[in-house]
Amino acid sequence: MDTCAHEGCHCDVSENYVEQDGKRYCSTECAQGQSCGHDGCTCGEAAE
Repeated sequence: MDTCAHEGCHCDVSENYVEQDGKRYCSTECAQGQSCGHDGCTCGEAAE
């Protein structure tokens, strides 16, 4: 299972992902450091 590149994020990005700078993230928001929208997942900084 490939997981999201953000530290502390364990979302599976094997099938659906956004690639940025050669790393895989759950979504565009996640890649930008906002919440990826998955339960219990906070990519980067939590969205205000």
